[in-house]
Amino acid sequence: MTDRNTPVSENDLHAYVDGFLDPDQRREVETWLDANPDAAAMVADWQRQNADIRDLFASLAEARADDDTLVSKAGARTERGSARNHPRLWQAAAAVTIFVGGTVAGQLAPPLFTGEPQPALQSVATLPDQSRSAFLIYASDIRHPVEVGADEQQHLAAWLGKRLDTPLRIPNLTTIGLKLVGGRLVPVSGKAGALLMYEDDAGERITVLLGRNEENRETSFRYASLGDLETFYWIDGPIGYAVTGEISRERLQQVADECYRQFET
Repeated sequence: MTDRNTPVSENDLHAYVDGFLDPDQRREVETWLDANPDAAAMVADWQRQNADIRDLFASLAEARADDDTLVSKAGARTERGSARNHPRLWQAAAAVTIFVGGTVAGQLAPPLFTGEPQPALQSVATLPDQSRSAFLIYASDIRHPVEVGADEQQHLAAWLGKRLDTPLRIPNLTTIGLKLVGGRLVPVSGKAGALLMYEDDAGERITVLLGRNEENRETSFRYASLGDLETFYWIDGPIGYAVTGEISRERLQQVADECYRQFET
């Protein structure tokens, strides 16, 4: 890169943001960014995100005895080959960041599923992701959205309750305008879980996901949003619950409140 118009790769930009460039390389990238305001705005956004993450977890920062050794080893590798020439270096750094973020999340939120180790599925934070996935897979299915229909509700409750190893009462949501479609067995963190499906008169569907919580910890209602999908989730004794739908947060909370009340009785 020798002038302001020489293209800079995305690897270069990530390395710049993550601090893997030597001073000369940083100056080259900064010169290029001066001539490319759209890219400069994107880089500034990445830097703000990094700062926000650092601020969020600053109180959890913990020095370790081998930190100096790790830093010196990383420095030696960087001297042998810069990140500009080795795009995998910044990708590895990103992976470390994700791992550390996952570790911190595990400290912040109580474990949801235990037993055999399940990578990346060790905290309550994974429950809405699994609930959204189940919703996206099954709620749009016209012919086979469930395995057992509402006309076999007693069998459905007994079957899923046996697989979850807990008595299961299927909520009746007709008072809030939802009728049971049915349910199915689904994997939740590598173990047997249950998915109940409801719909309103317009055919709008919501799902209720249940999965084992071996540590019997509890949480209050929590909320997660991704695009048009809204999820309320909580843990109560041996089971974790998540209610998902493409409806307003207020409407979904009404459904979650009613499910919570009936699961408790």
